[in-house]
Amino acid sequence: MLDSLLATDVSRIDDAVTRARAALLAHRREDGHFVFPLEADATIPAEFVLLTHFLDRPDVALETGIGVYLRGIQAEHGGWPLFHDGAFDLSASVKAYFALKMIGDSPDAPHMRRAREAILAAGGAERSNVFTRAQLALFGEVPWRAVPAMPVEIMLLPRWFPFHLDKVSYWSRTVIVPLLVLMALKPRARNPRGVRVQELFVTHPEQVRDWIRGPFRSRWGVTFRYIDQALRPLEKRLPHAIRQRAIGRAVAFVTERLNGEDGLGGIYPAMANAAMMFDTLGMPADDPRAAIAWQALRKLVVREPDRAWVQPCLSPVWDTALAGHALAEAATGTADAGAGEPVASANAWLREREIRDVVGDWACARPGTAVSGWAFQYRNDHYPDVDDTAVVGMLLDRERRAAPGDAAGSANVDAIERARTWIRGMQCRGGGWGAFDADNDHMVLNHIPFADHGALLDPPTADVTARCVSFLAQIQDRVNGNAADADVIARALAWLRSEQEADGSWFGRWGTNYLYGTWSVLCAFNAAGVPADDKAVRRAIAFLRETQREDGGWGEDNESYAGVSRGRYHRSNPSQTAWALLGLMAAGEAESEAVARGIEFLARSQRPDGTWEEAPYTAVGFPRVFYLRYHGYKLYFPLLALARYRNLMRGNDRRVGWGF
Repeated sequence: MLDSLLATDVSRIDDAVTRARAALLAHRREDGHFVFPLEADATIPAEFVLLTHFLDRPDVALETGIGVYLRGIQAEHGGWPLFHDGAFDLSASVKAYFALKMIGDSPDAPHMRRAREAILAAGGAERSNVFTRAQLALFGEVPWRAVPAMPVEIMLLPRWFPFHLDKVSYWSRTVIVPLLVLMALKPRARNPRGVRVQELFVTHPEQVRDWIRGPFRSRWGVTFRYIDQALRPLEKRLPHAIRQRAIGRAVAFVTERLNGEDGLGGIYPAMANAAMMFDTLGMPADDPRAAIAWQALRKLVVREPDRAWVQPCLSPVWDTALAGHALAEAATGTADAGAGEPVASANAWLREREIRDVVGDWACARPGTAVSGWAFQYRNDHYPDVDDTAVVGMLLDRERRAAPGDAAGSANVDAIERARTWIRGMQCRGGGWGAFDADNDHMVLNHIPFADHGALLDPPTADVTARCVSFLAQIQDRVNGNAADADVIARALAWLRSEQEADGSWFGRWGTNYLYGTWSVLCAFNAAGVPADDKAVRRAIAFLRETQREDGGWGEDNESYAGVSRGRYHRSNPSQTAWALLGLMAAGEAESEAVARGIEFLARSQRPDGTWEEAPYTAVGFPRVFYLRYHGYKLYFPLLALARYRNLMRGNDRRVGWGF
């Protein structure tokens, strides 16, 4: 018999849910929405420092805080990792060192010496990635031939051409377009303090002859290297008038998508490139376009009492929807008449942010599809997110079912139907869904020299596909079904089955990693009515049971994206434990020993103030390149898991009735 939590010990869970709910509500904004800090690695704050010196806008007080942050996350290996406890990363370390030297740290300081030694031991700055070399080129630290050829005339290519901006992901598109202008005009940073980092090179930059080199991921990589060599002399011969026309088209692209104070694409690299592009084109700082680009960047700054850092983007829609699901679950079956008010407020805020009027870039692949959806950020109208739209839609549906006759319920019905139409239209040809575009799977493009990060595209993924299935299945008529969606769901389920790994797990593209993917798919299978004794479900359950740690929790290392054991880590993490529990409960395992032990872990590790501690990063921007720590994950996911367990144990039916 377990010495831990018994299924009948619901009162203890009640207390944990009450405290976690209160802790979550403490973060609620006045208008009902939630937004938590979103943290990446040293790259973004370091780049921000470099940006201010490119523009000659240094902010001494802010730099001081960023310096504290960068020194604080330097690792024992001397450099900077991509995530908590991660291995040395050359490119992040080069940027962090450059930023600290720009701030004023002496190269002879012990932490700078350790960083420099680690960088040189890894091959030096000449072996950093493409985006880092582009930063170095902007400061004159490397010649522009260190960066792959990307003529701005790309802007003029027809859609049938093998490389076209419509064929890459939204994040690549928004980053690349202003960067094309910078690469064409080759500006030099103002760099008012004249800081240089030649000491980071093993070979002098002018003597390096193999900037564009392997290891290549396929023969295509070798082919593209020769194409790169052929493009360089050709680029110099292109007529000036064509170049100016291409630059004009790039500027028009950026201007149309500036997105107010939420910035181009809502992501830091695109926003920074836009600011540098406007500056390079000679726009004064008070030009409306340049001013709003700078304002958007400042909005990403996080100032703490003893340090400062910069977010890669803001996540209010995602945070609000996820917090809403946790609060809705916590309110289920309670006697508190006001328990549902935070969910209603969150939904009201979300409804106001539905994208209704802008036909975004997604329409290039799906012309004629009705406009709807939600972005990840406060605003990003050209780039609604399929994942966010599905999660918001499921939350609106919960409120609709709880109060079908009131005004909010009616408004939700209309919004849900619009979201349903858009998501159906975004399904890829194979049955899955990508995050922002449909059929964005021209995989050969991931082998061009510029794409050394391997994340140029937005192909369908198991986690996003699962969320779409969960949404479409949850909103259908529970009695008669929805014949219009039956084929869409069936194709998606078949695709998900084909993606299951040999060990029973699913890859997680946007969360770490196989725990995230497996949870997502088990929720989708449950919502779509796949029985618990289905072979795919049983294999997934076995994976989750096998990866449970001795303390009852689950954890997974981000190195699982680089081939280490799946679903395993040296510690249990609250968010990943919650995912595993939610997956098991969706698969009919609410009364299992594995679930009881996991719930016990969450109850035992909860702090007196209702929160949990979680330093590791449990999310991802680009596998093996860019990782994320959502500061809200350690709060709303454990609350959702605990509340769901309590509700199932209280009821007569152990079946999870929701898609999320």
